[in-house]
Parts: sequence; structure tokens; C-alpha cells
Amino acid sequence: MNGIAIRDLLEFKYLSGLQFSPNGRYAAFVVHRGDEEQNGYSSNIWLYNVADAACRQLTAFDREASLIWEDDEYILFPSARQEKDKKEAEKGEAFTVYYRISIHGGEAIEAFRIPLQAHSLRKAYDGTYVVLAGYDPSRDHLEGLEGEERAKALEQLKKDGEDFEILDEIPFWANGEGFTNKKRSRIYRYDPLSGEVDAVTGPLFAVERMVMDKEGARLAFTGQEFDNCQDMVEGLYMYDLKKSKAGQLIEERRFAYHDMDFIGDAILFAGAENKTYGINENPNFYTVNIETGETALLAEYDRSMGSSVATDVQYSGGIKIKAEGDTLYFISTVGHDANLYTLSLDGAIRQITGGKGAISCFDVAGGNILFIGLRGLALQELYTLDKDSGAEDILTAFNSGLFTGKALSVPEPLSFTASDGLSIEGWVLKPLDYEEGKAYPGIIDIHGGPKTAYGTVYFHEMQVWAAQGYFVFFCNPRGGDGRGDGFADIRGRYGQEDYRDLMEFTDQVLARYPAIDPKRLGVTGGSYGGFMTNWIVGHTDRFAAAASQRSISNWVTMEHTSDIGHVFALDQMAASTWTDPEKMWDHSPLKYAHQCKTPTLFIHSREDYRCWEVEAIQMFTALKLHGVDSRMCLFKEENHELSRSGKPRRRIRRLEEITDWFEKYLK
Repeated sequence: MNGIAIRDLLEFKYLSGLQFSPNGRYAAFVVHRGDEEQNGYSSNIWLYNVADAACRQLTAFDREASLIWEDDEYILFPSARQEKDKKEAEKGEAFTVYYRISIHGGEAIEAFRIPLQAHSLRKAYDGTYVVLAGYDPSRDHLEGLEGEERAKALEQLKKDGEDFEILDEIPFWANGEGFTNKKRSRIYRYDPLSGEVDAVTGPLFAVERMVMDKEGARLAFTGQEFDNCQDMVEGLYMYDLKKSKAGQLIEERRFAYHDMDFIGDAILFAGAENKTYGINENPNFYTVNIETGETALLAEYDRSMGSSVATDVQYSGGIKIKAEGDTLYFISTVGHDANLYTLSLDGAIRQITGGKGAISCFDVAGGNILFIGLRGLALQELYTLDKDSGAEDILTAFNSGLFTGKALSVPEPLSFTASDGLSIEGWVLKPLDYEEGKAYPGIIDIHGGPKTAYGTVYFHEMQVWAAQGYFVFFCNPRGGDGRGDGFADIRGRYGQEDYRDLMEFTDQVLARYPAIDPKRLGVTGGSYGGFMTNWIVGHTDRFAAAASQRSISNWVTMEHTSDIGHVFALDQMAASTWTDPEKMWDHSPLKYAHQCKTPTLFIHSREDYRCWEVEAIQMFTALKLHGVDSRMCLFKEENHELSRSGKPRRRIRRLEEITDWFEKYLK
């Protein structure tokens, strides 16, 4: 039986954006698939009928990547379907066209066009819309211009963008967005009948998240106004749509908000003050009275919000937290699984799904619960949940036949007690051609974050390597998610106990699986995993090959070039370039690059502004200077998400590069 191949990822379906209709009788979601020829993703809307538990495809234009319900009968989605709209966008015009389609079928027709680059919108009680959209002050002079005069101004704006960038604040760029200097996400009120657009938030205010109450009369949003340096603490605000009035709800900016929703006459939010464990601190649950702004702690909770279970076969987008009646539903990662939980107004928290894997998003309406998730080694599908019994039933089969005739390597648990007494959880994938008495190469794969977690869900690159004759092993060292703030806190200690956990885990794997040849070991990882790969090759020569992806090599340059560097490096190193430069350098893999003997491949994206390419370039140059065989592959027009949501052809080439590198040195 054949194993998984690299190019199989072109057949995978990714589900996102699950939403019930207002009456709860239907649910809509988006199905995405890689398109190698177009080097992108085709996306279409699907509809689920609660009454007969049947799904059917609603759109087929391949460009419907998000949606909202206009009412019980119609769905709205943004798309550039007309050739003239594509040409206008190429000229630099900022607008978003929304189409309307009936759930009973028929062609989608244009509903309205908003003169903004809309990110999302919510329908208000009076038929108007609240729009979260991008704002660029360099375009302000275009207002009122028409015809040839506007065309010339747009052309000049385009030329200026190609020639130079003006920077006067930090962060000045953002991963996946490019240069963002003075650009903001703003809230607007849009009237589809008159076409009028009114700004709700100011030109320097950056909106982080927003949620509307069920009546469509109030909007809560978080964010901050800044003109020089953005920080991690936000304010909570409310916009009364009936009074057209916005104001700050909680006077002081004390929380980093993780998510929120309206519940009764209050807003229930998950927020962290970041005082004890820094920017990675898990949130507690609070309520804030809408009238008085009085805040009260509802429940302490030492786990993170959403799914942080690592995988490379998941599409983002969808509900992660929602209030229904007097209950809050939310996704949380506990251990190595992400499940659905409830929080009642008495502060009681209850887990209501028990499957192994990860829930990507969900929705709840009228007692019905749907979720998109990864269960076992299956790819994403739509499930229904009985909240009383906890029974889960699968509703779709988008990916069910993809592994027919192919074998998968099932993760075998390998937990151990570290030398300081702490339990560390890990797994091993055996090679598909495993035979007793035969020797095999092995690869340790290190997760990113560091505050994420490996679990037992399908991971494409690992299955590919197992199919090609490798043992693949992975664990959750200190710094990871799912086990509380204390376990995740390695601030100021990167490369210490986390490195020890990984090396002791490797020792345990070699002891329990003597078929692994200790002279043919490889190491790889991305982001934090890339940092740790760089660190490992400078501290041991036990690995015969390494593949460092979207890495950090120098905390000083990371602090001053990353889109989050000015807060992340300061927080995670418990030092800065000026307060303790020696500490910054001591924890930088680049300091130890002269000790490296391991042939190392560097994978990086040209538009990765989270871990900028300078991190890979420095390490690559150092290894070359010291005679270590090294190779660097830089992907154009890709960012930090290359391995998860990059263009299909580039995702394939990335995995080919890593696999070929290991084939060269481990076989």
C-alpha cells in the first residue's frame, strides 16, 4: 500500500467560515481547494439544511471565500466577478462588491458596492451595515476627484508606492499585509440605499475585533489609537447604532482582549492583564456592564482561547466564541486537543466535546451545534454535536476518499519524565516500510509559537516523511500551550529547559526505538521551531542535517525588524538591546553559529515580516563563513504562513526542498 505523497495536498479540502442562518434552519460554510494551475485556492459556499441533515454546493464561481447572512433566505459574499471591477482594482480603486444569492438556488446578483476595502461587515437593525475596512491616509486626497483627474491621481499614487515608502511609526509593516505605516482598520457605517459611508472610529485608531449584539443595535469593539508605537494593551468600546454614538466602555486600557460577545445586558470577554506571564498570559473571563462600565471577574481560566494545535491542513476563519442565551461557548486548547467548552453566568466551565483532535470553528443556534474539526487522522469535515450526550456525528465527506488505498502512520505516544521531574508529552511515527532488524533515519519536528502544541491530528509533512522511510518524532517541550501559564513561561530562558526537553526526548526516542540510526538524525521546525533548529545546530553535532524554517537567529535584529519585535522580543527575552544586550546575544543562535557542523537548509519567505528574512540570511552567512554546507531557499510573495496557506506550487516546492535535503544527508 502506498503512503502519502507531497503533491497529495493539492487534493485536500479546507473548510471555514461556518455560520447558522438567523432562524437556525440552515448553516453556510466555505470549502477551499488548492489550484496548482492558477497557483491559488478555489473557494465556494456550501449550504447545510438542519431539517434533512443534507449539504449542497451553493456557488461555483471559485471566488467566494467568505460570507454573511443577509436574512433567513439570502447570503451575501464579497467577490470580484466582473472584468471591469478587476481592471478598476488594478488601477488602485478601493472598493468591495457584495453579491446576494438565495439559499434556494439561482444566480448570484450584485447587492451593493462599498467604496472601501472591506474586511468584514455586520447588518444593523435598520438595514444599514457596520463595516470593518482598511484605511490608508495617503488616499485621502482622492476624495471628490472624478474622471481623468482621478485617474491621474491614482496613477501617481501607484507610482509613489513603487518608488518609496514613508515610515514614521512602529510597527510599519505586518505579516501578510505588507507596509502598514499609518494604515488602520477602521469601523464605518454604510447605507446601501443612499451609498453613504460614515466613519465611526478615528484615522489613527486601530480596531482589533468587533462584535454586534443580536438586535443589531450595539457594537462592541477593541483597539487602540497610536501615532508612534503600538502596544499590546487595548481599550474596550461600544457603538450605539440607534444614537450613532461611540464611547470607551472600560475607562482604563488594562486588558489584552482575546475574544468577546454580548450576553444579556453585559459583554462577556476573555482578557489578560499580562502582568504575571507577559504577552502570552492566558485570559480570564470577565463581564462588563454596558450601562456603567463596571467590570467583574466571572471565572479564572489558565488555558488559551481557540485552537493552538499545530497542523498544516487547516484553513482559518470562523467563530471561536459565541454567546447563546445565558451560555458562552468557546474553543480552548487543553493538553494536546482543542475542544468546545461552555461558560455559564455562575462561572462554571464545562467541556462539551471530547474527541481527540482540534475544532477549527463552530456555531450554535436553537440548541443545534455544528463545528468544523479534525478528528483522528481525518482531514477537516463538518460535524454536529449533541451537547447533552457529547455525541458527535460527521455530516460531510469532502476528504473521505483521499486516503483510500494509502497507508498512514499512526502516532504512537511517548511521554517521559524530564530530568527535573516534569512530564513531557510526545509521539513517534514509524516509517511505513518498517521491518524489525532494519535501521532507519529519523527526523525530529519542532512546533512554532512557542505557545502552540502538537497533537495527534494529521500533519502532512510528517506523513510524507514516514511514507519515505523515516521515523518522525515530535513533542511539546516547555514553552508550549495546553498546560497552563507556568508551563508556557520560558521568558528570558529560550534555549535552556526547552532545549533540554527536546534533547532528552530524542534520547528517549532512540532508547525505545533502537531501529533509528543515531548517526542519521535530522531536525527541523518553523518560527520558534526554526529558532530552536538554529540553536540546536550551534550546541550539538548529533544531527546529520537540519532544515531551519522562518527562523530567528538574532534577538537584537528580531527586536528591531519584526512586525511584533518591539513587544515580543522585549517580553520573551525579559531584556532589550539597551537594558541587557549581553542577554539578548547569549540567547541568539547566531552567537554559536561558529560551532555548527550540521549541514543546514534555510527556508524563508521574502514577505515574512514576523521573522524577517534577515534572520535566515545572518545564520546562512555565518555557516558559509565557517565552512558548513548550507543552502537557502527564499520564496517570493510569501509570508510567515507559507507552510500552511502559501500558494500551492510554493508549498509543494518548500516540502520538496526539505525532503531532498534530508534524502541527501540522512540516506
